[in-house]
Amino acid sequence: MHHFDSRAVEKALPYPLLVDALAEGLQQAIEAPPRSHLTPNHDASCVLIMPAWRPHQLMGVKLVSVWPGNNARGESAVSGVYVLISCENGHPVAVLDGTALTLRRTAAAAALAARQLARQGSKTLAILGTGALSVPLAQAHAGVMPFENVLVWGRQASKAQAVVAQLQQLGIDASVATDLEHTLAQSDVVAAATTATEPFIRATWVRPGTHIGLIGAFTAQMAEAEPALMAQAQVFADSRSAVLEKGGEVFQAIQQGLMAPTAIQAELAELAAQPPGQARRDAKDITVFKSVGFASLDLIAAELVYNTQA
Repeated sequence: MHHFDSRAVEKALPYPLLVDALAEGLQQAIEAPPRSHLTPNHDASCVLIMPAWRPHQLMGVKLVSVWPGNNARGESAVSGVYVLISCENGHPVAVLDGTALTLRRTAAAAALAARQLARQGSKTLAILGTGALSVPLAQAHAGVMPFENVLVWGRQASKAQAVVAQLQQLGIDASVATDLEHTLAQSDVVAAATTATEPFIRATWVRPGTHIGLIGAFTAQMAEAEPALMAQAQVFADSRSAVLEKGGEVFQAIQQGLMAPTAIQAELAELAAQPPGQARRDAKDITVFKSVGFASLDLIAAELVYNTQA
């Protein structure tokens, strides 16, 4: 059985290759039941189990542990492992670092959506948030679109500066943005990945023609953008069913009567089947891609690691 640590996963998944693999893989049949949510300590800590498979080929199972109390001890609150199993004989064939796999595929999915939805000639990318996804998001977007400027905004300027320093070491020309309203006014593509429970992206701050990826709010109670923005935009989802259940901004907009569930125009697999730009109605439209993650993305990424490195 093969073992792929975080470095091996990252090496096997350069973003342009991974983005194309997701676009192609989502056109193929994958079975993925709803994830299981377990609370072994009967408190805020939990384990998520996310399976997906292709019959007679490979099955993948991701185990994600979320232990909020770890933050107080200086430990990571989220960790994960991914297991690949042969559907021919049931034997495990590989174990992968689930944290690296998740970061990589999440960033690549957002970049794929941006490539399909952003206006042609988009030059400025804004990364909102300074957590673990900030650098992968910038790398993934810059890997598939020729941005001239990358702006990084966060609630703490020191953390934004640390992200900028990492990006500069990777050869990405980035700078710190301090005023969010001004940042949104000059950005063509926005990628937000935070744990915000209250919206901080005001609908009136988003200029016509902007593409926004909302990646951080992954429960119905969370939101990075005002639900009112959903009523002003073309809305897309990574997975319709998942976003309708737990995509905060979309869920809240529906609850407030600002949009109907049918207003989600397409999900990622449908977007990826079209030529870039075809889903955008007009250059002045705001497009929103809401992502909460789904198991098929993990399987496609894990298959790519296994098939290229094993």
